[in-house]
Amino acid sequence: MELKKAIWTRKTTNHAFLPKPLSEQHIREIIEAANRAPSHFNSQPWDFILVQSETKRKELGKIAGESMRELMERGEFFERYRKYFRFSKEEISKTRSGIHVDKIPFFLKPFVPFLFGEFGKSVFNFLGVPKILGQDAEKIVSTSPLLLGFMLNKTEYKVGTKSAIYSLISMGAALQNMWLTATSLGIGLQFVSTPMEIPEQWEKVKKLLNVPNTHELMAVYRLGYVDPSLERNTIDWVSDERRNFEDLVSYEEYSPKRV
Repeated sequence: MELKKAIWTRKTTNHAFLPKPLSEQHIREIIEAANRAPSHFNSQPWDFILVQSETKRKELGKIAGESMRELMERGEFFERYRKYFRFSKEEISKTRSGIHVDKIPFFLKPFVPFLFGEFGKSVFNFLGVPKILGQDAEKIVSTSPLLLGFMLNKTEYKVGTKSAIYSLISMGAALQNMWLTATSLGIGLQFVSTPMEIPEQWEKVKKLLNVPNTHELMAVYRLGYVDPSLERNTIDWVSDERRNFEDLVSYEEYSPKRV
């Protein structure tokens, strides 16, 4: 796949992957591509944990599912990220940003306008939405052929220093290399983010992965071969819209953009 095509077709894979292990060659290609990213003084501040055992994947899946359910029951997730949710084609077309929740059970649709208030939270809890989302999260994480812990070496990552900023920029570049390479190989990625939202759940993840004090666990990703025909989650979203060139750039100095 050409680089430009990989950039334009790269996306987050929300649904399950094909139930087959990633080849060792493909795993090596992805990690080696990440390691070709630029880093401050060629420090290469990253390390990776590859989780393939079914037992450990199920344990991480359980943590992800519990985290999702807990966040939804509290209403914190929707409240924290409310500005990014779009529930119609018109809304996502107008803003050209955020996520379009385009797949939702018919019995929930009448309650969408009330989602971000106490009434909406009560209704969603009563209808068992947090449980549905938690079950989906646990399933897709547990059945992912590979879970990847992305770690940053604290030798370079010193909060409040230029070194920390350079390290984070490098980590972003490494992730992009990894993601584009995976895309070219027919492999999807998704950030397993919900455990990070709850400190005690994230500590469980770090303990399970035996993350040393010398490193910071920055993220966990799930990887697998993509099959577009596989069933989407019960509640699902897409994020294909992007802002236009004219909305992104200013010439010579910054000028506010149109709304």
